[in-house]
Amino acid sequence: MSLLDIGDLRVAFRGVEAVRGVSLSVPRNATVALVGESGSGKSVSALAVMGLLDAAARVAGSIVFDGRELLALGGGQRRALCGKEIAMIFQEPMSSLNPVFTVGAQIGEVLRLHMKMSRAQARRRTLELLEEVGIPQDRIDAYPGQLSGGQQQRVMIAMAIACEPKLLIADEPTTALDVTIQQQILALIGRLQQRHAMSVLFITHDLGLVAEIADQVVVMRHGEVREAGPAQQVLSAPQDAYTRMLLDCRPRLEAPPRPRREGAPLLEVRNLSKHFTQREGWFGKRQFHAVKDVSFTLARGQTLGVVGESGSGKTTVGLTLLRLHQASGGSVLFGGRDLLSMSAREFQAYKRRIQIIFQNPYASLNPRFTVGEILLEPMRIHRIGANDSERQAAALALLGKVGLPADAFHRYPHQFSGGQRQRIAIARCLTMQPEILVCDESVSALDVSVQAQVLKLLQDLQDELGLSYIFISHDLAVVRAMADQVMVMRHGAVVELADAETLYRHPRQAYTKALLAAIPGNG
Repeated sequence: MSLLDIGDLRVAFRGVEAVRGVSLSVPRNATVALVGESGSGKSVSALAVMGLLDAAARVAGSIVFDGRELLALGGGQRRALCGKEIAMIFQEPMSSLNPVFTVGAQIGEVLRLHMKMSRAQARRRTLELLEEVGIPQDRIDAYPGQLSGGQQQRVMIAMAIACEPKLLIADEPTTALDVTIQQQILALIGRLQQRHAMSVLFITHDLGLVAEIADQVVVMRHGEVREAGPAQQVLSAPQDAYTRMLLDCRPRLEAPPRPRREGAPLLEVRNLSKHFTQREGWFGKRQFHAVKDVSFTLARGQTLGVVGESGSGKTTVGLTLLRLHQASGGSVLFGGRDLLSMSAREFQAYKRRIQIIFQNPYASLNPRFTVGEILLEPMRIHRIGANDSERQAAALALLGKVGLPADAFHRYPHQFSGGQRQRIAIARCLTMQPEILVCDESVSALDVSVQAQVLKLLQDLQDELGLSYIFISHDLAVVRAMADQVMVMRHGAVVELADAETLYRHPRQAYTKALLAAIPGNG
């Protein structure tokens, strides 16, 4: 008998069905991967198991856990079960961890609530859990904001396993994490599963991860199960067209490189440095060197891929180029002029020529502006176009160029999907008619099919407009699809810089080799 049996599960919100007759089983001491894109219903299905759906949700069907029908339990019974016997790791740890409580207090709360431990007992057990998930015990009194993304996710895992649950639901636990941290989290979940004899329901949109961790795979789309079976069978011989599409969308390291584009040097960065001053105690200060003597040249019409883990300095390089951070040293020559030594008035003319696409379009688009207002505002500020009629015509043309309908002009950002919002962000940059785009993790949190669409859009725009890209990412497989040259960074310094073909086939540095080996399916 399976530990979890979901039968004909249906979930509707205000008459709209998000889950349509889903059936799946999770065997004991096994890992089942639930795969699908945003909107497929996979997270809604998991929240139905946990009893965490909105009060407006209408749930029908059957969810049997360890012989008990969960949908027949009262609220108190459900709460006692979830957290102790069924636990969940949520996708975004900073949204799930309380920023005003230490991590020790938050893990301890779970133990005191479900295991009835005293504060002293809970603290001792918390220290053991932190050690088990690979966090130094002296971080027990740290706040979530003082930990890296990987450490925050480890804290979430420690909370989830605190009561040694029978079933662990991991909802996109590695999305947007560095490849090396991703591998560590996957390995950690695998070790904990064996040590505690847990079953794991692993939710992801990335089929590349499935081979690393899953025994069985269930593929969902539009609230329905499209394919299910043993992981190796589904991955090697998928029966459903949608499963094949998901597999084909993932960038591959062995794919042939893009034809190399030749161009004259456009941007020359020499010995760029950036340090931040941090307080220590009441009066102490120390300097943190985020970027150390970074040098590179970007040619017209080419793409420089900048890769590295969180904290490597890659985003700081991009922000410093645009003077969103004040450089501590070095020069950035654009058309022979040093951007860093210009006055604010002189730099105004160059703002149009170098633009940035931020990682999170949810945060970078003003939710109170329509898409039309978002596109018209920069054109008005920089006096692009003779009047608003001309600007509106240009904005509508750009919407078409990035693959959005004309009626998007009158809609708001929240009415679009993540991939569509990123297209709006790209269109906003293009209103300035730039020569260089800095793409800062611009596809890292997108579904693989949407990611493929945005990458294709960026490639087409580069071919059509002759744009140069600084493409910042922690995903070397994605960079492979885009870059002419690749710069690998670690701890603020350049570890390796070479043309893409040479770096991927013959990496010289141990750190570069480790990043390549950490890519799912490439180790």
